[in-house]
Amino acid sequence: MGWFSEWNRRKTLFLFLIMAALMLAAITVGGRVLADEAMVTDFSRKNLAPCLQYPFGTDWMGRDMFVRTITGLSLSIRIGILTAAVSAVIACFMGTAAACLGKAADGIVAGIIDLVMGIPHILLLILISFAAGKGFWGVMIGISLTHWTSLARLLRAEVMQLKESQYIKIAGKLGMGKVRIAWKHMMPHLLPQVLVGVVLLFPHAILHEASITFLGFGLPPEQPAIGVILSESMKYLTMGKWWLALFPGLLLVFVVVLFHFIGDTLVTLTNPNKAHL
Repeated sequence: MGWFSEWNRRKTLFLFLIMAALMLAAITVGGRVLADEAMVTDFSRKNLAPCLQYPFGTDWMGRDMFVRTITGLSLSIRIGILTAAVSAVIACFMGTAAACLGKAADGIVAGIIDLVMGIPHILLLILISFAAGKGFWGVMIGISLTHWTSLARLLRAEVMQLKESQYIKIAGKLGMGKVRIAWKHMMPHLLPQVLVGVVLLFPHAILHEASITFLGFGLPPEQPAIGVILSESMKYLTMGKWWLALFPGLLLVFVVVLFHFIGDTLVTLTNPNKAHL
């Protein structure tokens, strides 16, 4: 019965993981489908409070806030996917290079990590985004170049441990090069950490994209991004239009929590020490 209960708990976690992933996929696809509708204005329905027809109300231009919120979250998720993937590639390269290419490479990578982490995160992100021309690619470059450091440190520590393994030492004595050893023997062990790291980078990427867009250094105001929606809604909160900020903010938090849940669940399901959860 104990084994059956443990198996049921793992199946329940996996089921919740699938449900969370499906909800995020639905938001992403729904935002793409509703992209054109999110730009539609109708001044005959402006500033409507939440109702059955418009669950999130409408704004000062008569735009459906539910449609705009889903579209903005879809854009944020797509940016999160791209930036997390690029950050993971950078982290994997830097972490492996630091551990495998000698003390000089380790010192250079450690110096870069300390430099990136020593500057206030949001300030560095704004500077890179602004230097790259802001907009979509500015946000992409800024987030990608500032979110890889923690994962790189983790992967470096994993590679340092793997280097002490007997089969790695034997492969080196048999004449295998460092790059081939890293790719063939180390990478399969690092993939679970990389996968979990990518998922856990999503919420940070999404929040930082919304933050710099809110401050005016990210996506352009004509795009229905969450940061743009929240920034514009600040002008109307004093007029009693509370729904313009409340629902987009709550859904942003919901998406971030979903990503955290997926990351934590993956850690639990892939951790050998928790195999009997």
